Amino acid sequence: MRLSLRTPGILIFGMVMAPCGWVLDLVATVAPNWRTLNGISNLPSDNFIEQGIWDICIASTISSGAQCGQADTQYFSNKIIQPAQGMMVASLIVTLIGLAVAIPGVRCWKDRPNWVVAGLGGLLIFCSGVLTIIPISWYTHSPPNITTPNVNTALITPRVGYCIILGYIGGIFEVLGGFVMFIGICRCCGGKNRGEVRVEEVMRRREPKTPTRRVEVPNLSRARSAASNSSVPYSRDSMEDDVPPDCS
Repeated sequence: MRLSLRTPGILIFGMVMAPCGWVLDLVATVAPNWRTLNGISNLPSDNFIEQGIWDICIASTISSGAQCGQADTQYFSNKIIQPAQGMMVASLIVTLIGLAVAIPGVRCWKDRPNWVVAGLGGLLIFCSGVLTIIPISWYTHSPPNITTPNVNTALITPRVGYCIILGYIGGIFEVLGGFVMFIGICRCCGGKNRGEVRVEEVMRRREPKTPTRRVEVPNLSRARSAASNSSVPYSRDSMEDDVPPDCS
């Protein structure tokens, strides 16, 4: 079945959502703002602590600068930190592998996409989104259990940082994009579930419709009836009289 050269919409959707999710996950992994701690007793009132999975910073509400690289072995020894580091890095790597697998299967320069290859790439992208959402959800639902020195987390309510929000959005982007690309493997409905249209149908739609020309065809029965009802009598003998005799 020859198909139109237009790239199916589900592949375009997946190839757009996956890189956007990867960028958001990268920011969520690197930036040290998974949660913020305000009202620390041994710090000025305008200072607060920003904690991530790789770094800790002390920032201020009256200045844009921040003192990063704070040593906190107790915080990094929590059981959530190391799994979160590994899963976020694995998510970034799996997303890149999924894009590398899906790109050759997407129809951009061929008559027909390779749905199996594109679907496998979508499956990898879907798994990378899951790898992002798991540590983000785990970290969000266990702030009181994440201890840090000289801070009584029972008296201070930790606030969710922007990395959590970006991580959620990036993970959802990857899950949606990967799932939509993966369902393209299904070979049902004659390819219409994948946005495929036959080339013949596309060309038929593009061809201008020429108006039909009406041709008048004489009615033979009417002509015969007119000849039979003629008022001039003809006979075979009269026709023979009109023929000149042969002089030879």
